[in-house]
Amino acid sequence: MKRIIIAIDGFSSCGKSTMAKALARNIGYLYFDSGAMYRATALYCMQNGLIAEGAIDTESLRTRIKEINITFGVDPDTKNSITFLNGRNVEHEIRSLEVSRLVSQVAALDFVREEMVNRQREMGKAKGIVMDGRDIGTTVFPNAEMKIFVTASAEVRALRRYDELTARGDKADYNEILENVLQRDHLDQTREVSPLKRADDALLLDNSNLTREEQMEWLIEQFKKLTGQC
Repeated sequence: MKRIIIAIDGFSSCGKSTMAKALARNIGYLYFDSGAMYRATALYCMQNGLIAEGAIDTESLRTRIKEINITFGVDPDTKNSITFLNGRNVEHEIRSLEVSRLVSQVAALDFVREEMVNRQREMGKAKGIVMDGRDIGTTVFPNAEMKIFVTASAEVRALRRYDELTARGDKADYNEILENVLQRDHLDQTREVSPLKRADDALLLDNSNLTREEQMEWLIEQFKKLTGQC
């Protein structure tokens, strides 16, 4: 069977990672969370004194970028993807609001994006992967056979993020999260390097009012069309 690269891009808190993980499981592909790589880099900055008054010490980060080893594993119980930073499971930590506030700033740095894009391309050489992020279909894999651009209203996305945090037992404020979502949208779309935008050949998926089951049914249908299975 023909194996392809599936690139899923879109706005923050659209459920891209959940969607991509489920799709990969359904079709027997490997899943890579590109956003987790930038989040892990942001966490590294926080843990290693590379932030002062909300600003990143870019020169120090530039000299230490090769020290940031990011790998992925699978939780034996949930079968979900786990992100490791220098050998330590940081999946929970990188989803915090503190990291969310910083990640767009980190992802906007040209040398960070260059390093992560190179690593992501290495991951995709064998094909048979699903990768989600902000610039997968435009920059990382512009020739990906299947491209999806995901969107939803800011209010829906903020509520999803709120529900995710409270379900984990974290304290959360909906209005604060909504403000963060809007700020990240602006930063992601206006950054100079690889801004968030829909690739010309990407299929648009607005999942504001879709159930996960409806969403997956649509994704599987598109996948079968592109791989000649229907």
